[in-house]
Amino acid sequence: MRRYPRDMVGYGPKPPEANWPGGARIAVQIVLNYEEGGENCILHDDPASEAFLSEIVGAAAWPGQRHWNMESTYEYGARAGFWRLHRLFTQMDIPLTVYGVATALARNPEQTAAMIDAGWEMASHGLKWVEHKDMPEPQERESIAAAVKLHREVTGCRPVGWYTGRCSENTVRLVAEEGGFAYVSDSYADDLPYWVEVGARDQLVIPYTLDANDMRFATPQGFNAGDQFYSYLKDSFDALYAEGGRMMSIGLHCRLIGRPGRVQALRRFLEYVAAHEDVWFARRIDIATHWAKTHPHVRRARPSQMNRDTFVATYGGIFEHSPWVAEHAHLLELGPAHDTAIGLHNALCRAFRAADPAQQMAVLRAHPDLAGKLAAAKRLTAESTSEQASAGLDALTDAERAQFTQWNAQYVEKYGFPFIIAVRDHDKPSIIAAFEARLNSDADTEFATACYNVERIALHRLKDQLP
Repeated sequence: MRRYPRDMVGYGPKPPEANWPGGARIAVQIVLNYEEGGENCILHDDPASEAFLSEIVGAAAWPGQRHWNMESTYEYGARAGFWRLHRLFTQMDIPLTVYGVATALARNPEQTAAMIDAGWEMASHGLKWVEHKDMPEPQERESIAAAVKLHREVTGCRPVGWYTGRCSENTVRLVAEEGGFAYVSDSYADDLPYWVEVGARDQLVIPYTLDANDMRFATPQGFNAGDQFYSYLKDSFDALYAEGGRMMSIGLHCRLIGRPGRVQALRRFLEYVAAHEDVWFARRIDIATHWAKTHPHVRRARPSQMNRDTFVATYGGIFEHSPWVAEHAHLLELGPAHDTAIGLHNALCRAFRAADPAQQMAVLRAHPDLAGKLAAAKRLTAESTSEQASAGLDALTDAERAQFTQWNAQYVEKYGFPFIIAVRDHDKPSIIAAFEARLNSDADTEFATACYNVERIALHRLKDQLP
């Protein structure tokens, strides 16, 4: 049994109505990453200097040495960039979420006090601004706990939002297991919040962004000028505003967007957004609170998580009297993509299509005659009874019933299996027309047509059970 844990489905073609407060068309959420003083530095007991997200082109870590230029670049963010951004956002009365590295907040008490006084949300950005990808799980769990402890000491409250950024494959699960976070943001997978199940806990994820993010001033093929940043933010906002019911995340860093040659682009964008009606500037905790109330998570049985016996008992009748189809499908690489009607239908059809013609023929022969003796004797499966009734085949005239009996006999004699049609795709007249036409098909064409209709019947049955 192979399982594929990645969720490539999300909300699918019809995202839920966000129902933002006040009827807003869009929630604009701005994050200020505060990392200055929490980056890699041998003064912080790290093995080397920082090499990430700075003005220094081609920066590399210096093992065992302080990197004076790198340190002063980060210091600019604390000394000048932060206050420039603080003035901008407080003057415009736009609330922020701060992703605060705990050790950075501890080393910058004046800036931390200004954030709190402004009413900004103080979310956690981890204990230190370092890579977590190679951390053993126990060490990362301890780091999360230490970050929460230091954050509480420095700000007076524990964080209820989390974003590591330089995370590991274990981060989201470990943060959820910690149990005290209203949301985690180590995801870039959607334009709306979504839920994940971690053990018994339903954890809200509020995705973040790496594209509408000033970090691209410090990466190859990123933004070279403020106008490029403004244009990208504006286009992103316009698209999401037109769609309606979406969330726009924007990521900022004091040492990057806080430079005078860039901050004016941010100001122009904020003024552009503020000129629109029905815009909700929100902190992440505000979005989390709204989503948990408006879209609470509902657990349901998921095919990809079922054991073999439960899976076959639940879906063994989808292909008429042929549980082996479900047995074979259960052996495939199932995942969240197969927890919907269309997804599971694909897996069952793969099993059916992979079978040899004799097995497929057995499935065809397991189907009842259309409006035949079993229907008259009320011995059809519940699914077949409902399907035939949906097209009025349970209320035939005597002449119609006689005609169907004659056609059924002719069809079985010619092809060796019953006439099969997905009646939910038809009404009685079109079924009669199809019956007459298909009696003139060649054997190979009719075998393929019957198999196609078996699959269509299966899809309708799955849609009765799954999203």
